[in-house]
Amino acid sequence: MTLRQFAGLGALLSLVTPGLAMAADEVAAPVLNSGDTAWMLTSTALVLFMTIPGLALFYGGMVRQKNVLSVMMQCFAITGLISILWVVYGYSMAFDTTGMEANVVNFNSFVGGLSKAFLAGITPSSITGPTALFPEAVFVTFQMTFAIITPALIVGAFAERMKFSAMLVFMVIWFTLVYAPIAHMVWSGPGSLLGDWGVLDFAGGTVVHINAGVAGLVACLVLGKRKGFPTTPMAPHNLGYTLVGAAMLWVGWFGFNAGSAAAANGTAGMAMLVTQIATAAAALGWMFAEWLTHGKPSALGIASGVVAGLVAITPAAGTVGPMGGLIIGLAAGVVCFFCATSLKRKLGYDDSLDAFGVHGIGGILGAILTGVFAAPSLGGFGTVTDVAAQVWIQCKGVGFTIIYTAIVTFIILKVLDAVMGLRVTEEEEAVGLDLAQHNERGYNL
Repeated sequence: MTLRQFAGLGALLSLVTPGLAMAADEVAAPVLNSGDTAWMLTSTALVLFMTIPGLALFYGGMVRQKNVLSVMMQCFAITGLISILWVVYGYSMAFDTTGMEANVVNFNSFVGGLSKAFLAGITPSSITGPTALFPEAVFVTFQMTFAIITPALIVGAFAERMKFSAMLVFMVIWFTLVYAPIAHMVWSGPGSLLGDWGVLDFAGGTVVHINAGVAGLVACLVLGKRKGFPTTPMAPHNLGYTLVGAAMLWVGWFGFNAGSAAAANGTAGMAMLVTQIATAAAALGWMFAEWLTHGKPSALGIASGVVAGLVAITPAAGTVGPMGGLIIGLAAGVVCFFCATSLKRKLGYDDSLDAFGVHGIGGILGAILTGVFAAPSLGGFGTVTDVAAQVWIQCKGVGFTIIYTAIVTFIILKVLDAVMGLRVTEEEEAVGLDLAQHNERGYNL
């Protein structure tokens, strides 16, 4: 090659190289996927639908007529309250990864920082990470709906006896000190406490259900029993509402579980399938267990079984196969039935709408069985090779969540009780919270 030819080649390369570099940058840059984005938008709407109107109707039908509006009002108020708290600091506390390092335990292993407070830096073009295929704004809203339903579930444990003002203050503090840290410890990636332990929680067995169930149990114990419990009949006033609410929860849960795949892919498809299988199995398991025990199957029973199955499959939805889902659902239906009936009567606590019996017990059972049925040798799609070791990891995650949530919830409630009081007066409870707290009636006949 002559000197002139070499110089000419150099000039050509100098023109081509910037173009190649730009092309490489374009290839490396994450590109939003419209299909994934559409699915996550849909999933977000489905999860919000679970709380309003799903949970509001489910709980509203189970209380007495004089308290129907109070329970629905609490669900709506929590939806608004947590939405704002999530924007102000909750999202940052749960998902800010500043200072985190894989397998290193430090302060940020327990809770995120505030670099994303007020959603700082999030724009229409923001994405959640180098492999994300949908806008970060959608992820923020999707996770917001999880943060909304978790404290709303607690309402079922203390229904018909807590002051509305105390409930609002409790939810603010509980969200800040319990929900956001647990979500961070499980879901914020390398460097998170339970994440580094290897705890499997696909869509919220620990973060949502054990968390809410245990908090609900503590709340009903601290507040005490409803006036007249258990000798006075306190039958649900409208089981039609409850069945409609359960149906809405069933449909909305596909966004909860399949949406947690964070993509429109095979994992989402399998999560949807196992959710349907487990829920159906749990509904039948509860129904037949009640039929054999009490002589007749009830509408309330099958609705409760539906929710038990949805709860139990939640941590497992992304890693178990169809037969694993079937077994988890059947076990949840039977176990939750006995815990919400026989165990509750034996221990004597007044968990009004069985928040602990269904969500707490169902979440614990599902989280532990995830360690079994996520194994490929048992039809799962996880990376579990040692079932016993993974079950131990799951038990550690369950135990940590129970202890942390119980202690912090107890402290919050006792302080609030001393400062402002938690419970309505006996007269207000007798009149009903609809009139006493909101000056309204659910029915004006």
